[in-house]
Amino acid sequence: MSSSTVNSNRRAFLKSSAGSALMISFALPLASKRAEAQTSNTFAPNAWLRITPDNRITVLCGSSEMGQGVLTAIPMLVAEELDADWRQVGVEQAPADTAYNNPLFGMQGTGGSTTVRAHWTPLRQAGAAARHMLVAAAAETWKLDAAQLRAEGSHVLGPGGKKLSYGELVATAAQQAVPSKPRLKAPGEFKLLGRATRRLDTPAKVNGSAQFGIDAHVEGLLVAVMSRAPAAGAKPKSMDEAAARAIKGVKHVITLEQGVAVLATGFWAAKKGREALKLQWDLGAAAELSSAKVSSLLESAASQAQAIAVDKGNLKDAAANASQQLSATYEVPYLAHACMEPLNCTAWVREHEASVWVGTQGQGPTRQIVAQIAGVPADKVKVHTTLLGGGFGRRFAHDFTISATLLSKISGHPVKLIYERADDMAAGFYRPASLVKFEGALDDKGQMSLLRADIGAPSIMAGSGFMKLPASGVDAMAVEGIADHHYEITNQRIAYGQAEPGPQVWFWRSVGHSQNVFFLESFVDEMAHAAKADPLQFRLKMLSQQPRLRGVLELAAAKAGWGKPAAPGVYRGIAAAECFGSYVAEVAEVSIGKDGSPKVHRVVAAVDCGMTVNPLTITHQIESAICYGLSAALYGRISHKDGQVEQSNFHDYPVLRMPEMPKVEVHLVASKEAPGGIGEPGTPPIAPAVCNAIFAATGVRVRKLPIEPAALLKKA
Repeated sequence: MSSSTVNSNRRAFLKSSAGSALMISFALPLASKRAEAQTSNTFAPNAWLRITPDNRITVLCGSSEMGQGVLTAIPMLVAEELDADWRQVGVEQAPADTAYNNPLFGMQGTGGSTTVRAHWTPLRQAGAAARHMLVAAAAETWKLDAAQLRAEGSHVLGPGGKKLSYGELVATAAQQAVPSKPRLKAPGEFKLLGRATRRLDTPAKVNGSAQFGIDAHVEGLLVAVMSRAPAAGAKPKSMDEAAARAIKGVKHVITLEQGVAVLATGFWAAKKGREALKLQWDLGAAAELSSAKVSSLLESAASQAQAIAVDKGNLKDAAANASQQLSATYEVPYLAHACMEPLNCTAWVREHEASVWVGTQGQGPTRQIVAQIAGVPADKVKVHTTLLGGGFGRRFAHDFTISATLLSKISGHPVKLIYERADDMAAGFYRPASLVKFEGALDDKGQMSLLRADIGAPSIMAGSGFMKLPASGVDAMAVEGIADHHYEITNQRIAYGQAEPGPQVWFWRSVGHSQNVFFLESFVDEMAHAAKADPLQFRLKMLSQQPRLRGVLELAAAKAGWGKPAAPGVYRGIAAAECFGSYVAEVAEVSIGKDGSPKVHRVVAAVDCGMTVNPLTITHQIESAICYGLSAALYGRISHKDGQVEQSNFHDYPVLRMPEMPKVEVHLVASKEAPGGIGEPGTPPIAPAVCNAIFAATGVRVRKLPIEPAALLKKA
């Protein structure tokens, strides 16, 4: 048994390691990875594809599966152009390697609703190249012109009933030249893409064989539970190490800058050891943090916002000529990610190599960070990417991987670090609290002629460790959803004021759009009410040059029965947004209980995400995004008192329960546009759609989340 102390600055690691990882460039991985994987029994024309003589086709997926369906979407992209029999296609998680860099990120990572968008062309090229080589192999075998042959169902077909399976062509195909620009199918030729397809990872999740990070096991493993520092700069004030070490099974007590960890032979022993520590923290200046102080700092930053994101027209003249003016302030709190699987990482640092088993959204940075901590070359680090029990951006951070690696290095054992949910909520990475001060004006025709938005919020860019604020001072993530809206308003000023109350802020599902679309779509609804206009028609008049956004608004409204009476006591609200290359509109149907509690009965969503891979996954993602956003609107709040977070688990940080889930209808727009993202765009419109319905029901405008039922009983 031992006690150890080490100082390790998480942000320093992120800046030095993750920052460099983000500059890795993307290249189509053909020759080098082909040489590594090619054998006499395997046809491996590129990094993503393997075909064996038994006609089994394996696609390697470099993206992380966190419920969004990439372990099915990635194989579908390859299989379509390969003309493969889908029943013979399997998928494996790719290793951490620059060959699998996300083309839009320049590193191997999953987020920003980019997987399909980023791989739409490269993965189809990979399948098309393999198809070309297999046809060439058959042509060589039959001594025929390749133009006489075609691929279908994992076979090459020739004249006179000739037929060879891909498996039979493995050896010959491996000798063919890899085409640099293989012909890709036109959308009208697709047989698999755009067809509802069951997910490949479902059977393993149903039968229990699926491996999540928390399932990882290594011989000699110790389990670590950490009492994490509740604020930056917090120091242990007192603890009883002897009492912790006296717990049966406890082997080490190790102090890091990130917190104090107890390592034991099992989770329960480690948990009991941590409880026995009776650790008290000295919060320093952070002890003064409160939710009231956060609000005050945000309000001050918004009032002094000078970093200009948008400045056009003449606000002074527009105000002077306005028939009506309106102002309003909106605010949202910090939010936790609340992943269902607790954050965890298993690390094993040895003298010349290191391995981690982790559900991560960023394998590329993980590899670089672990290499630096372990003191080994990056090519001696193995990152075993497991399934993720929810990500939402949280698992793009590396705090749990850093701590697990340090604990393994110090203890000399493989270590599985597990955060309890309270650990993550109390010292986690949050969606920024944010506040906006709006001013709007209507002209003499009742059209919106002026929009001013002053935003006060912490900066994800500044706090990330691998990005910097531009010279303008505008954090793009703090203003997205407002600064890039599509409404045709002649006079606008959108400004950002940075406020840093202290808590670490991070990417959260749909990032800045999650709060800013709530702000903007609610305020636009206020302007429509002031103009005595229908909220839908008011929006459509400002979207004459935006056919895709108009399209989803009109489709959602039509499918919801907008303009027709709803059920007695039920009211409708509408909202829409474009983000991550996709357009989503949602109509919410809401009633208000006697205690003021809103109940969402039905949500109708219209989605234009360009060309699709798997419509079934799109529907599931929109349902998930609505559930996630609705949980935040109704309940989500991370509050602070005396420097401490007041929430710890689902009893005081509720998420939507099954009986509360509304009926969700998803309608897809047929499109030939390039694919957009789908994991995040369904989240932003739900809060404003619900709150706009609440206004229709009560006359009370919800300007602060989460929704407070008691406030809805106060008629406007």
